[in-house]
Amino acid sequence: MPPPSRPTPPDDAPDHAPAPSDQRPATLDACRRCDLWRNATHGVPGDGPTPAPVMVVGEQPGNQEDLAGKAFVGPAGRLLDEAFAKAGLSRESVFLTNAVKHFKWELRGKRRLHKTPAQREIEACGYWLEDEFERVAPRVVVALGATALKAVLGVKATSLRKVLGQPIEHDGRTVIPTYHPSYALRVPDPAAREAAFDEIVAALKLAAKFSGKATRKRAGAAVTKRAAAPRSKPASKPGPKPGPKPGSKPAAKP
Repeated sequence: MPPPSRPTPPDDAPDHAPAPSDQRPATLDACRRCDLWRNATHGVPGDGPTPAPVMVVGEQPGNQEDLAGKAFVGPAGRLLDEAFAKAGLSRESVFLTNAVKHFKWELRGKRRLHKTPAQREIEACGYWLEDEFERVAPRVVVALGATALKAVLGVKATSLRKVLGQPIEHDGRTVIPTYHPSYALRVPDPAAREAAFDEIVAALKLAAKFSGKATRKRAGAAVTKRAAAPRSKPASKPGPKPGPKPGSKPAAKP
């Protein structure tokens, strides 16, 4: 059975209350910027170090993430962990989050199945993604799937296949688009499934490479700045008093 819905706001709410998308809640649990909170068990915030050189953005929490209140703890998260291992990245070194923070689902029999978020829901949740960008300050963002890519780039439409694995410079960050792990899990053909997984690994390797380059570039700029700074001249020491010139007569004593 689906989890019980959260209580709706009271009917006597003031007429001058801001529209949902204009609200600026202090916590995710208090968020009413869209209606997805009504049927979700938990809001699922991002998780990881702040700041972090690499941020990985997915679409939305799945069924297990919704129940646990944590990002990427279901089957897609376990596949992502395998990709991290192959790419030489640790899960603990990156910040993991989703474009949409509440699970959008539809009931099929007794199962809650994923439903793609609408554009208005992506835009409403951009409030939280922007907050994460400010706190995490990533140099590289890996966008898992088309929904994540739209949210990261702030666009309403994009073709994931056309930019797959290609670094995109946006707002001072390098964005690397790739497949979502859930896509690799549901592809029926084994060869296509393996190819999708390899694409995810390649994107993570590229993220590690670009984040390292950015670190070295910033470090080099700092060294250059220090080297170019004017150095203060050391105070000159008093030299020896000049003696009589060769061949000159000593001064007569009084």
